Amino acid sequence: MHTPDVSEVLGASDLEAFVGLPYELHRRDPGWTPMLRRDVRVLLDPARNPFFEHADRRLLLARLAGRVVGRIAAIHDRLHEETHADGAGFFGFFESVDDAAVSSALFAAAADWLRGRGRGTMRGPVNPSINDEAGLLVDGFSSPAVLMMPHNPRYYPALVEAAGFVKAKDLLAFQSTGTTLPERLSAAAEVVRRRYHVCLRSLDMKRFREEVGLIKDLFNAGWERNWGYVPLTDREIEHLAGQLKPLVVPQLVAFAEAEGKTIGFAAAIPDFNVALRRNPSGRLFPGVLKILWASRRITRLRVLLLGVLPEWQGRGVDALLYRHIWENGRARGFDWAEAGWILEDNHAMVNGLARMGFEVYKTYRIYERPI
Repeated sequence: MHTPDVSEVLGASDLEAFVGLPYELHRRDPGWTPMLRRDVRVLLDPARNPFFEHADRRLLLARLAGRVVGRIAAIHDRLHEETHADGAGFFGFFESVDDAAVSSALFAAAADWLRGRGRGTMRGPVNPSINDEAGLLVDGFSSPAVLMMPHNPRYYPALVEAAGFVKAKDLLAFQSTGTTLPERLSAAAEVVRRRYHVCLRSLDMKRFREEVGLIKDLFNAGWERNWGYVPLTDREIEHLAGQLKPLVVPQLVAFAEAEGKTIGFAAAIPDFNVALRRNPSGRLFPGVLKILWASRRITRLRVLLLGVLPEWQGRGVDALLYRHIWENGRARGFDWAEAGWILEDNHAMVNGLARMGFEVYKTYRIYERPI
């Protein structure tokens, strides 16, 4: 067993090696989706990703005999610390060959940097935050991941656990099991609409900026009690909305209104990963032509977000929102949906999705260890 050399990413060639490693490791994995390399660079760039206005990161590469065999990012999110005061630092963008010496060296180097910044726990993976891709796939390898959800080889959990990590929390992804909502659910949703005088409306693209601001406020109010929650800043939500705007189908973003105010929302987007998988190199040219052609035949959705103000939770508003997305999605040719992720102990959402005809089909795990 050889000891890898782990070093900080310095300069353009190191950064390209960091970005490019997954395309080499996973190109034969049918479940892996190659993001556009351009988008990965933006995600990692402190000058272009507003997450880094309240966070710092160190990118690390592992080499054996000069060949890049692993990578990791150590991440210190100051806003997480302000929110939770738990001394946690994070790791993300983890990739490795199937060699525990490589992965352990990467985790040790990330832990050293985080320890130097006063962190007592290392948690992850998050790429680069829990509001982005989060978790390591531990169950559900037989189908590819949807947009903004991670995928990894089956051997990754063993590498992480060999480095001393234990489960912190599981994140569940649900899939639809039919093309019609259960009749009892549709009837119950109608009762909720009438009893509480709830009205639903779709996203108004002419007021896109204002609608995005409304989503941010609802997100931060509806998720603040959740484990690991970190509020989205104005700049972060604007950045994310700008990236997703070309994919938005207005009828698949729903707002619930009652008593003169907006009380909840749900957002679904076409699973653009279907198109991205047609471009295994991740390069913009000529891959963009393949992506655009494949994007015309997407029939899968990801229900990305659903939130209801705390005082309205438990009244069935979530069922109304899901019904809106389901009916509008079916009318536009979508025949399958993923909902999630959902925290494993969010029993209200887990049970509600089961009643709507969804089943757990993937499990992602957040790990942690003291450092």
